[in-house]
Amino acid sequence: MHLFGDIIKKAIFIAATMLQFGYQTEQDIKDGVPDLTEHGDVYDLTFGLGADRPPTSVALRKEFQRIILYQQSPHEDSALASILLRPWPTALSTARFCSGADEGDKSVIDRVPRVYIKTANDRMVKPEQQEAMISRWPPSEVMTMDTDHSPFFSAPELLFNLILKSL
Repeated sequence: MHLFGDIIKKAIFIAATMLQFGYQTEQDIKDGVPDLTEHGDVYDLTFGLGADRPPTSVALRKEFQRIILYQQSPHEDSALASILLRPWPTALSTARFCSGADEGDKSVIDRVPRVYIKTANDRMVKPEQQEAMISRWPPSEVMTMDTDHSPFFSAPELLFNLILKSL
């Protein structure tokens, strides 16, 4: 959105981290980074640059995937999702974005209408984190689903209808 805000028609965030400029402050980290400490050690880390360097990617351990991501999803879907789930780069957890070029008093990123679809039973991006991000950078529309972190598995028809409604 920061680089192409002038051509993006709408951004839809589904159970996602929505920080205007990435992780700039401690509050951004609190609001945007999943806190899974209640589940113990849930991550497998990959040290692609060597064991003496910081990890380059992280993955949610298989035994925690259904508990954290797919607790309301059909078992068949969560099994398939577990096979397809890949590690993600650790650099994403420290991503920072500049404000972009300003045009008058409205930056490029603020010209993109945003919709946030909250997932009320999310264990990855908890509802209080979603609320905090919404209140700090209010989108043009907020919708709520009574689902886990993966509504595309647990309630695909409802998700589809909400996306259509937002367009």
